[in-house]
Amino acid sequence: MEKYLDILVFTLAGAAFPLIAVGGGLILRRRYPDVEKERAYESGELPIGDARIPFHISYYVFALVFLVFDIESVFLYPWAVIYLHLNHVLAFLEIVVFVGILLAGWLYAWKKKVLSWM
Repeated sequence: MEKYLDILVFTLAGAAFPLIAVGGGLILRRRYPDVEKERAYESGELPIGDARIPFHISYYVFALVFLVFDIESVFLYPWAVIYLHLNHVLAFLEIVVFVGILLAGWLYAWKKKVLSWM
């Protein structure tokens, strides 16, 4: 149980720091309510229309799929670095399974037409 004390303290400190920072900012900041300060400001130009315009959901889905595959490709680097120190057959099978899962996800996204740009 003693070896988990460091993890507990680190977790509590990690959770407390943003709460203290945001709470301190809310307490210490000055409040100047004004309609002019609430208005959107974009490079000195007055805003025209509403800033909240609808976007097609496929842009967000495309970005999420990109991020998933981008992050998963980062996992290949540590494997490649220590490949020579591993059992070659087992390591190769592990990476084949990993890339197979990525390929299955890519084919699923392709079949659902998530990767087609509108």
